[in-house]
Amino acid sequence: MYAWESGPALVQTVDFFTPIVDDPYLYGQIAAANSLSDVYAMGGRPLTALAIAAFPDEGLLTEDIAQIFRGGFDKLREAGVALLGGHTVRDAEIKFGYSVTGAVDSKRILTNAGARVGDRLILTKPLGTGIVGTAIKFGRAPAGVVEHAVASMLTLNKAAAEAITGLDGIHACTDITGFGLAGHASEMAAASHVTLVIDAAALPLIPGVIEMVAANKSGGMGTNRQHFATGVEFGALVAAELQDLVFDPQTSGGLFLSVDPAHAGQALAALTKAGVPAVFVGTVEPGGAKRLTVT
Repeated sequence: MYAWESGPALVQTVDFFTPIVDDPYLYGQIAAANSLSDVYAMGGRPLTALAIAAFPDEGLLTEDIAQIFRGGFDKLREAGVALLGGHTVRDAEIKFGYSVTGAVDSKRILTNAGARVGDRLILTKPLGTGIVGTAIKFGRAPAGVVEHAVASMLTLNKAAAEAITGLDGIHACTDITGFGLAGHASEMAAASHVTLVIDAAALPLIPGVIEMVAANKSGGMGTNRQHFATGVEFGALVAAELQDLVFDPQTSGGLFLSVDPAHAGQALAALTKAGVPAVFVGTVEPGGAKRLTVT
């Protein structure tokens, strides 16, 4: 964040990744939604974007490249964001995303460091996109599951961010992306010096994804588990597949909010009214031996 002497503060973020779906237009849209997410998680309003792209010299049709850019542009337009330009390089592996500039009220900027004991935790999108993305790569993702996952990834966090703007009691916020719920929740707990307690039964999941977990674990899931597992404790009744989903890296995931209990009902109602499938998933407790407990 860069604070001007007067007016809103400037926030900037950058994100890009390899294709998670086969359709180039959908890939471009998802990449844009994912890139915009960090600004929404800070309580900001994205304003402009610069494209970042890498394409191989051979094996990719010019029309496919055009569709990737078109998908991204259409999603930026949906968000009210102006595309100012960008940069493209040659690379053996396709990569696409954006650097995004936004504005935020410096007095109301949201971070992951403000969670307080007693807060209720809200998640605005289901988990499982990493599992589905892995299954797509190997041609073993059922069409119905893919449809649900793509719909979730295409959904901007704009409505969620606007729904909570100006509400009292929003103590902390982050978006759930590459580090998975385990990673981003652990980082919130560490920054806030608390322990987050998640109700496993309350976690929203992409319909059908739980049956796909065992055969579709990504390298990112393994990396997240290796990095964050020492700070995470699971209850004896939490199924192994659900434990995996907690570490599953997400693409264009939802917002994860820590809200004062006196205002949590109002926040959930505002999100629901805005069409956001938000749910309560846990509470904040005093810091203990673990940063995250899933029961």
